[in-house]
Amino acid sequence: MKKVLVVEDAPFIREMIKDILESHDYQVVGEASNGIEAIEKYESLRPDVVLMDILMPGMDGLSAITKIKEIDPNAKIIIVSALVKDTLRKEALRAGAAEFVAKPFQVEKLLEAVKSVAPIN
Repeated sequence: MKKVLVVEDAPFIREMIKDILESHDYQVVGEASNGIEAIEKYESLRPDVVLMDILMPGMDGLSAITKIKEIDPNAKIIIVSALVKDTLRKEALRAGAAEFVAKPFQVEKLLEAVKSVAPIN
């Protein structure tokens, strides 16, 4: 089972993403509500994929991507954000995000993005 870290400051969205992933054979091994927690959890859990929001308190998702990529250049990170400006999407991809899913998201789009970076055998 592929391991996932969900980074989102809204608890109900974290729970929704967790339910979707776990019902499709992914294991959510950790949750974080900001970029600082995301880095700490990434280091200790080493998930196969990270789903991360951009706007969060403390440290935003773009800064967290940069730090996680310094720890592990092969980290697979998917941005899940309501901020869908083209410049932000490009900035996220430049920082090292593998995919970008816009909120509100369709379940199929979220799963498609996750499967593209962490396919289930």
